[in-house]
Amino acid sequence: MFSADSLKGISVFVSVADAGSFSAAADKLKLTNSAVSKNVARLEARLGKKLFTRTTRTLALTEAGERYYRTCAAVLAELEETELALLTEDKEPHGRVRIDLPASYGRLHVLPLILEFAKRYPLLEPHISFSDRFVDPIQEGIDIVVRIGGSDAWSAMLGHRFFGAQRLIFCASPNYLAKHGAPQRAEDLLQHHCVSYGDTDGRISPWYFTGRQKADIERRTMRSRISVGDGEGEMQAVLQDYGIAQLPLWLVKEKLDSGELVEVLPELAMDGLPMNVVWLKSREAQPKVRALLDLLNEKLTASGTAFSG
Repeated sequence: MFSADSLKGISVFVSVADAGSFSAAADKLKLTNSAVSKNVARLEARLGKKLFTRTTRTLALTEAGERYYRTCAAVLAELEETELALLTEDKEPHGRVRIDLPASYGRLHVLPLILEFAKRYPLLEPHISFSDRFVDPIQEGIDIVVRIGGSDAWSAMLGHRFFGAQRLIFCASPNYLAKHGAPQRAEDLLQHHCVSYGDTDGRISPWYFTGRQKADIERRTMRSRISVGDGEGEMQAVLQDYGIAQLPLWLVKEKLDSGELVEVLPELAMDGLPMNVVWLKSREAQPKVRALLDLLNEKLTASGTAFSG
């Protein structure tokens, strides 16, 4: 059974790992070196694992110790912050909050929101990462995730809000269209230069078309004039007159409005992957998480018009 003594042993273990020595942890905790050493020894005996490798000069976490430390440090930090919020009844967002965003959409449309929000709360410490891979908030301890695509079945431990489907359109630069003409139907795309998304393994991502039934999706891999493994990079190639690309509206809307890009074959525009805000339910009541969720749920849209001042 987990006891108060077990929690004490964990806090001593985290202090030793943070301090890098038993003596430094003892000074911080106002305990004797012997008491600190015994706490760690009892914890290792209970776990049946060595948590530290010790020499006369160095102290380092073992592989098991590193895994245990990551979990224990996160749990203690969350307990400390929750206790502080309860004791002070502080409703102002404060403390560290982890947020993971899709690379291009996140940089263009979510990051400006968070930066403006954080100015209003000087005690808030956002930790923002960018990735297009699948992220598991439960395993990785991430408070809030914004995702394009993802699971159709959400864990009961996660809250989620769908805020739209990514709208895909075909577009090109005015210079390219002046030189090569605009396609009039889907088959004409075969005669044009295409700009595609290229994966790191050398594969070209297909373009998406509506099938005979509206709900059907056809995928066609096009011969590419150039392929780029980044959405913003694809857009730059299109702006440089390399050809036609299928890109999300949230990425190109500003360029369409300015006339730097022109939509072609508008009848082929279609809804693509779902876009969601996802969060850990266990943390949604914390002021820092609740306030950010309220902001993102209010502002984020599939067209990317999230930041309006």
